[in-house]
Amino acid sequence: MIAVKRLRHARFETPQMERMLAHYRDVIGLALVAQEKDRAFLAAESGQLALVLERGPQPRLLALGFDVAPDASLPELARGLGEAGLRPAMLEDATPGAPQALRFADLEGRGVELFAGHHFHDNRQPLPGIAPLKLGHVANYTADPEAVARFWGEQLGFRVSDWIEDRFVFLRCSHEHHTVNFTRGPHAGLNHMAFALRDAGHMHRACDILGGQKVKILWGPVRHGPGHNVACYHRDPDGHIVELFYDLDSMTDEALGFWDPRPWHRDRPQRPKVWTGLPRDVWGLPPSPEFLEMYRLQLPEDVT
Repeated sequence: MIAVKRLRHARFETPQMERMLAHYRDVIGLALVAQEKDRAFLAAESGQLALVLERGPQPRLLALGFDVAPDASLPELARGLGEAGLRPAMLEDATPGAPQALRFADLEGRGVELFAGHHFHDNRQPLPGIAPLKLGHVANYTADPEAVARFWGEQLGFRVSDWIEDRFVFLRCSHEHHTVNFTRGPHAGLNHMAFALRDAGHMHRACDILGGQKVKILWGPVRHGPGHNVACYHRDPDGHIVELFYDLDSMTDEALGFWDPRPWHRDRPQRPKVWTGLPRDVWGLPPSPEFLEMYRLQLPEDVT
């Protein structure tokens, strides 16, 4: 089993590179740290890569990049994946500063890229826009949440944080409540990606920036139940849902087995569980009809 440590970046194909680049640079506030003819690399305020944009015919998620232990041997990890029946491939031009990566696909064809070592970009100058701390998590559609959760647990070391009934599973690879989520849908694909903010003041500024840029907020701010993060959602130029969030639940010690206590937790202690029934959100309005229609969802309880 590979022990993934943290989410690194998301790699997207886009037919409108210039519009997407402008949105994530000028509105979201990521720093353009490198650019090629058909690829752009954007880093968060922390200096770590968050987003890779590649020019192509379809707006779609191509791969998720993760960090493994800095001293991990990618060739050895490749051998282990091969023994598990997967088809890993070594990349030699993955990203600036970290060209070598190990790429493979999960059981539904999602691209996964593994990186070893520390890779930061020098972008300490004040950034425009919202300037999130990092890419925090990515949610995906899946035909079989249970099978996907089992694969990501057995192959990459993820742990189940919560379920919403049998339709939505939250997985973690660190102390944070979720790094990836999988919700039942008609086919594998992106549900949303989420950028981490500092605090309530940062969220207030983010909403002001979105409003000033005429970017419609589709849902939020709202405090969710699973994860208990405060979140708001909008759509980027390619139509992807983008979440901004802060105050995500944290498990400070796996041996304790419960989330760091918060006053709004309904269970004390709040342990990983299956959430059923409504309401689940602690406060906030339900998602807008546009949000639900855009993702072919029928009920607010299908989203978190």
